[in-house]
Amino acid sequence: MENSAPAHTNQTQTAIFWIAIAFSTFQLVTAAFSPLSSQVVRAVHVGFVLWLIFLLYPPLAHCARWASIGRVLGWVLGLTGFVFSLYHWRFEADLTQRAGDLIPMDWVIGVVSVALVFEAARRAMGWGLPLVCAVFLAYGLWGQYLPGSLAHRGFGLDQIVSTLGFGTEGIYGTPTYVSSSYIFLFILFGAFLEQAGMIALFTDFAMGTVGHTRGGPAKVSVISSGLMGTINGSGVANVVTTGQFTIPLMKRFGYSPAFAGGVEATSSMGGQIMPPVMGAVAFIMAETINVPYVTIV
Repeated sequence: MENSAPAHTNQTQTAIFWIAIAFSTFQLVTAAFSPLSSQVVRAVHVGFVLWLIFLLYPPLAHCARWASIGRVLGWVLGLTGFVFSLYHWRFEADLTQRAGDLIPMDWVIGVVSVALVFEAARRAMGWGLPLVCAVFLAYGLWGQYLPGSLAHRGFGLDQIVSTLGFGTEGIYGTPTYVSSSYIFLFILFGAFLEQAGMIALFTDFAMGTVGHTRGGPAKVSVISSGLMGTINGSGVANVVTTGQFTIPLMKRFGYSPAFAGGVEATSSMGGQIMPPVMGAVAFIMAETINVPYVTIV
């Protein structure tokens, strides 16, 4: 059995930091001044995400012998995804004029971009989402051969690549638009609040409110995780931040480790329904069904 190697060197961590700074700056500038079209912002947004994912989850990171090669491969894949996203910026007018009439370079950009998104999703989230997407992709390609009402008229590979890789109904569809326009900014704002000490404020508020009552430590976990959900769009991040305090607190008062972990995990997942972030779902709902965000909240 080979030992696992560190996934990130100091140089890689520094690079990730500066890429994240550039990503945040890009999003803030485009949100404040709107210098670019929505399609370009979405494409560059995805490009930055791909770059970061392949650095954070490099290939072969579990194998000490090949870890250095995996880091290089991660850089290659990440830079490829980012550079390909700039293609939408550089040739925006040409892509608009062609509108689905792909040239050879479009084919390369489209196919590779879709493949990179699939691989990035697998690395960050496991096999579930890529497999589901692969099933629907296969349905688009060969669904005309299915029996009865399951069949459709059939779509060519060029139509699928054009829609997924260049249109606003594929990779750069509504979820990407909402992420690049709203979700990222809320998460960035939440990160600043975390660094400013909001976690301590939330836990202190919860302790002062219910810490002295029966079952107080568990109630502290519920309230602090709920408050954290107002600025954080990730249940996992909520567990990591508030759980550092609430889980040891519950264990000190006699709760079993399993129960303490379960309370914190459930509270953090429930915190995702707290406005204004609401786990990012509210923004997507508002954009999809054309209902004001305030109405949904």
